Amino acid sequence: MTPTIFPTPTPAANPWLPRSAVIEELIPETPGVQTYRLRLASGERPEDYAFQSGQFNMLYLPGFGEAAISMSGPPPAVRGAKPAHGWIHTIRQAGQVTGALARLQVGDSVAVRGPYGKPWPIATCGGCDIILMAGGIGLAPLRPVIYELLGRRSDFGRLVLLYGARMPEGLLYTREYDGWKSAGLEMITTVDRATATWKGNVGVVPLLLDRVRLPRPAATVVLSCGPEVMMRYAALGALERGIPASQVWVSLERHMQCAVGMCGHCQLGTTLICRDGPVFSWDRVQSLVQIHDL
Repeated sequence: MTPTIFPTPTPAANPWLPRSAVIEELIPETPGVQTYRLRLASGERPEDYAFQSGQFNMLYLPGFGEAAISMSGPPPAVRGAKPAHGWIHTIRQAGQVTGALARLQVGDSVAVRGPYGKPWPIATCGGCDIILMAGGIGLAPLRPVIYELLGRRSDFGRLVLLYGARMPEGLLYTREYDGWKSAGLEMITTVDRATATWKGNVGVVPLLLDRVRLPRPAATVVLSCGPEVMMRYAALGALERGIPASQVWVSLERHMQCAVGMCGHCQLGTTLICRDGPVFSWDRVQSLVQIHDL
């Protein structure tokens, strides 16, 4: 399947027009999940691939539609702004668009708009201890943060990743764990259901926070991404440990369709996820995400 090659407009000129990108590499991750490395069909300037950790692109396939997909590769500042690396997205097959993406091969084309959205607040975290809490595919939007934090390791205090999946085979990026740990990231992993060969923790991610010593909660920041129920309990656990709600951050990715705050599909109360997020401090959204059917 090779979608139509699209023109390459200046992104700032019209946020509705996509740019054409070619799949340069496909990396199988877990069942139903692949990582895609995309290269723009024209233009190889470093600024063409610029983004901040936490932002997302809109990926479009004619006849199937468009989907918001978070960045999951190292930001350009970490990897030396080498445009050959392109954009990296880790995608789980879940619907019509992602199902069509799963059928593409290296060399096929996809249309891209972006990047969009508010990033994780790394710029304000200097000197803080940082706890990353992720569930399942939720590690993908936090992976750029991991590389950014480790690339500036001396700027931060303790770095801890609490990560879980339903089954051991659902854990993402396992080939990278040793490198992360050696660079200064503490890790605790867990699964909902163990297999015969699993020797690690069994249970949900929010409970892992009880195993982490927090000597200075006022100088601790929590960044969380995953199912909303997981993020809600992760935030509640952080508040119980004395971390201020303004220092607990979550990534919400509800129903984003236009990415520029026009269609209203991602409206949450008076907030538009694509325009005002997807990253929010917990004090801003805690009352909204606890309302059923909103």
